[in-house]
Amino acid sequence: MCCHGDALVQRVCELYEQISSLESLKPSKDVNMLFTQLVLTCMPPSPIDVSKLCQGVQEIRSKLIRLCGEAEGLLENHFSTILGSYEHPLDHLTIFPYYSNYLKLSKLEFTILSQHFPHVPSKIAFVGSGPLPLTSIVLASNHLTTTSFHNYDIDPSANSKALGLVSSDPDLSKRMVFHTTDIMDVTNALKDYDVVFLAALVGMDKMEKLKIIDHLAKYMAPGATLMLRSAHGARAFLYPVIDPCDDLRGFEVLSVFHPTDEVINSVVIARKYALPAQHSSPIDPQGLNAAPIILPNKCSGIEAFNPLLNHGNMMIEELAFEEQLS
Repeated sequence: MCCHGDALVQRVCELYEQISSLESLKPSKDVNMLFTQLVLTCMPPSPIDVSKLCQGVQEIRSKLIRLCGEAEGLLENHFSTILGSYEHPLDHLTIFPYYSNYLKLSKLEFTILSQHFPHVPSKIAFVGSGPLPLTSIVLASNHLTTTSFHNYDIDPSANSKALGLVSSDPDLSKRMVFHTTDIMDVTNALKDYDVVFLAALVGMDKMEKLKIIDHLAKYMAPGATLMLRSAHGARAFLYPVIDPCDDLRGFEVLSVFHPTDEVINSVVIARKYALPAQHSSPIDPQGLNAAPIILPNKCSGIEAFNPLLNHGNMMIEELAFEEQLS
């Protein structure tokens, strides 16, 4: 079932078989053990390109991403319920086993955003916030202390639990808003946001993800910033991949960063073009092509994000950033 006898792919396939055989993906000893093994297998830097794997493994990867998404949702729901039992839930966030990862990821995303966004955003939308909206909570508490956060999730139960986490906090209860709706049904309201975050598991297959990105490109304000989470190397067995070369029509890609530590997600930051994509350009003088005017992404020489230096190879840049975080 696995192609080329690759040891990493073989191990991922074995773990998929075990995970898919579980009766439930709710947090338990077996579930925790198998997903920990999967993450540790996929975490080390790898040259693997999942798009070039054989069809059988491609299908396993797609199913595995959905299983990971389901398990992640159940894990967050479980801990959101526990946190909600406290009088002041936000004082107990450290009980969530991956809280430190969210601290690192949020600091990374804030640092990247600050490099490209000239002022403090007044309103941010987070699409796919879930029952445990840690990114919004950490950003609002630690980094963007005057910004309003509008959290979108299609699940009313998730939003109810999330609201319960912040309702006792006199500051966040005023700055955190929760909308129960499909983001594909949100149109003109998207123009109100300076920055839109798109969660990694919103749009778990390629076509679904591209539809959402195209929808955001249509309705976000010109010049607004889009922050996306992707995956690189073997980590693409855990999360969907966004290809900056092809997937961000209507956006100028500003930076791409691939962590090498326990933060699994890559970060992509893009800006919606200030001019309609159909206007004429040097690339398309007659304006017949629906692609963006310019495509300054990794295919046309965009450099990887590095807050210290803007040159050197990717591994040096990643290590430099990890040293700055520590």
